Amino acid sequence: MHKRNKSEDKNKLDTSLQRLTAKSNLCFFCCILGGFSMGGGMAMHLAYRFHQDLAGVFALSSFLNKDSAVYQALKRNESVLPELFQCHGTADELVLYSWGEETNKMLKSLGVSTSLHTFPNLNHELSRTEIEKLKNWIVKKLPVEAAKTNE
Repeated sequence: MHKRNKSEDKNKLDTSLQRLTAKSNLCFFCCILGGFSMGGGMAMHLAYRFHQDLAGVFALSSFLNKDSAVYQALKRNESVLPELFQCHGTADELVLYSWGEETNKMLKSLGVSTSLHTFPNLNHELSRTEIEKLKNWIVKKLPVEAAKTNE
């Protein structure tokens, strides 16, 4: 049975994210962070709790728990937030489409600029169309860097 209300192991997550952040020398406003499934959830945590200076976030077949610490952090936020690009298949049996949709609505209500791209009959997997949409979004978000790699 799916358990969307299972509480996040917040302390373990916070420690891991802070350790990763401390080790990096990245220019965050030049970066897009994202992932698939749990990787997308981790990306949303890192972006909306610790690095709101990112250029963007993507989450593919991902969700946040209903009581996520991300929502609590955003309720206290007053800065500009990175845009979220989200994709989800309607046939996903591992991370239900409704979970991704609820996550999107909640983030939007808390000030995140979001886009949710729905893929009918797609299970917990990636499609070529989804990857193309993501690529196009990344190129729009980081046009200078993308132009350098396409030369």
